[in-house]
Amino acid sequence: MTAPASTGQVASVNLWYGVGSRHEVPGRTGFAHLFEHLMFQGSGNVAKGEHFEEVERLGGDINASTSTDRTNYYETVPEHALDRVLWLEADRLETLRDGMTQEVLDNQRDVVKNERRQRYDNQPYGTALERILRLGYPEGHPYHHPTIGSMADLDDADLDYVKSFHKAHYGPDNCVLTVVSDLEPEDVLARVEKYFGHLPARDFVPEAPDASLPQPLGGPVRDAVTETVPAAGVFLGYRVAAYGEREFDVMHLASAVLGQGQGSRLYRSLVVDRPIAADDGGGAADILPFRYTDSLLLVNMLAREGVSGDVLEEAMREEIVKLAAGITEEELDRARAVLERDHLQSISSPSGLADSISSCTQLFGDPELAYTWPERWADITAEEVRAAAERLLVDDNLLVVRFDPDTAGADAAPAS
Repeated sequence: MTAPASTGQVASVNLWYGVGSRHEVPGRTGFAHLFEHLMFQGSGNVAKGEHFEEVERLGGDINASTSTDRTNYYETVPEHALDRVLWLEADRLETLRDGMTQEVLDNQRDVVKNERRQRYDNQPYGTALERILRLGYPEGHPYHHPTIGSMADLDDADLDYVKSFHKAHYGPDNCVLTVVSDLEPEDVLARVEKYFGHLPARDFVPEAPDASLPQPLGGPVRDAVTETVPAAGVFLGYRVAAYGEREFDVMHLASAVLGQGQGSRLYRSLVVDRPIAADDGGGAADILPFRYTDSLLLVNMLAREGVSGDVLEEAMREEIVKLAAGITEEELDRARAVLERDHLQSISSPSGLADSISSCTQLFGDPELAYTWPERWADITAEEVRAAAERLLVDDNLLVVRFDPDTAGADAAPAS
């Protein structure tokens, strides 16, 4: 997909590969994310780290990310460097396995393990999402584990399996390539054809994992953690419709009414009026979008000093239940405005627009959705939001992860 835009003579290149943590099998978690790192560690024609270094020498930005449903690589460079970036991307798609060594694997495995320690294991509340996923999706389900994977699985990674993972999931037939620039689309397409046109499709396409779920959840399902955290933390989750379905859009609006912005119900009630929750700027609720299974509406808040987790949890759940009694047109209009603002901001830069086009193409086969997505919220009614909340935001569909401070450990006197 090429998208003309006023870009200030830069070109944004964005590749979405249809492989994420949902494609991993039990005992082999973390491999999709591991490849986010390995893809920068050299190929048959490019030395280790040279891809990053070359883009940065050109004055460009470069990065990557991994989710449950895709792995994304992206660069924004001056237009004159577009050919070089396209060559670099095509080369590592074609010859990455030629440059992969045991030394590279060992090095990047240690990098990822250290990332897990910093972002999950040694971070206050860092395992909250991992715990929510375990509660919400049964053992063996493709959405049961986080993209970072487990330490044990990363330790067990071997070079042959890593190469086979790349061969199974990395091919031009599993990639959406988007370029946003001021160049003519025909010009860009000719360049893409030059570098990617000769690459063969994968000779084997692995079957997508079964992401079906038993219903209902049978909640509340709980996980309680007592550790050294600065305050009690309450993390609630509700399974809702898959990303792309109308009910997902309905619940996205519900999340904005509940906990997006300082005009949201949770912020006004629990941060301003009572107040028992810490002020995080108004971002207490959102939806984790899963394309191929139930998504998660997440609500999380931290307690103010002197407030227990029990008090905060009870207040949050009371406020969430009230949504089933109805919302006002004013609240609905505000929720639409919040979501539309966020969407327009996300596509306001060349890199953001390229990412949105890749996303809509990879997940829905419709690049135009990048421009028209806000229309999906336009005809959703307050009654739809109320009815969905009444059906979904209930104890039977509730996941709870609680973090409570380890006061005994904190108050223990040092041994004399």
